[in-house]
This record gives sequence, C-alpha cells and structure tokens, in this order.
Amino acid sequence: MTFVVDYYKFIMNFREANINDIPQMQIVRNSVNENQLSNPDLVKNQDYEIYLTDNGKGWVCEIENEIVGFAIVDLVENNIWALFLKPEFENQGIGKQLHNLMLNWYFQQTKTAVWLGTSPSTRAEKFYRLSGWKEIGMHGKEIKFEMTFEQWHNL
Repeated sequence: MTFVVDYYKFIMNFREANINDIPQMQIVRNSVNENQLSNPDLVKNQDYEIYLTDNGKGWVCEIENEIVGFAIVDLVENNIWALFLKPEFENQGIGKQLHNLMLNWYFQQTKTAVWLGTSPSTRAEKFYRLSGWKEIGMHGKEIKFEMTFEQWHNL
C-alpha cells in the first residue's frame, strides 16, 4: 500500500520496501547517530534481501524519491530487525508511521509477541517506551522490549 502524507512542506511517500531499495536503505542505516554498527560491512545487502523476501516485510518513507527511513519486521524470529531514519528527518512523524505500518501488518499475520533490542539511553529507547513497548530484560548490551498483540490493540 502506498500513501502520501504532506507535512512540513514536503511530501512523504510510505510504501512497501523491495530489493531495489536496499542500496538506499544501507545509506540510511549507516547515517544514524545512535545504534551505529561497529562495522558497516556486518550487515550485507543479502541480509536485507532475506528479511524482505523470505523472513518478513519492510516499508520505506521517500521524500522526493530519496529513502529517508525504513522499517523491517522478521516473522521467523518475531522481532523488529530495523527501524532507522536519516538524522535530519527525525521528529517529523516518519518513525512513528513506519512503526505503525510495521506492527499493524505484523499482528495481521500472527498474534505472537514481537521483540526488539536497542541501546540504553538513546532516543530509540525513549521512542519505544512512549510507543507502548514493555522492557522485559536485556539482549546482550541492549534493552529488550516486547509488544504483545493485546498491548498493540489496546493502544
């Protein structure tokens, strides 16, 4: 589903991601200020392709044909694999829209709880708390959050 939102004097196009989007998604992933990869080569194009075609689904936000944010959910491991924005596009509702598209689709596929990990003391941690996620422990050095079907539908 593609739809367009007109905010802040530019048009945001939200749509399902496809494998042709991977190079731009890599640019977004490597542009973040928080939750940076220690080595950008750790996440390869083939990883994105697996999540987009076999394990789950993704969405992108485009502005003037440039991907500025994306989200990917993994149905196999029941987790959020990615939700990233270019820093200059934060605080404009893009992350929330991608988050909602992703979780609405996920819970149409399954009622199994979904989880994610994010670094402590980050904007992402605050975002997930404000979005209704519940902290359930640690995943390595990251905070592990969970969202159940019931929690999502009661928000």
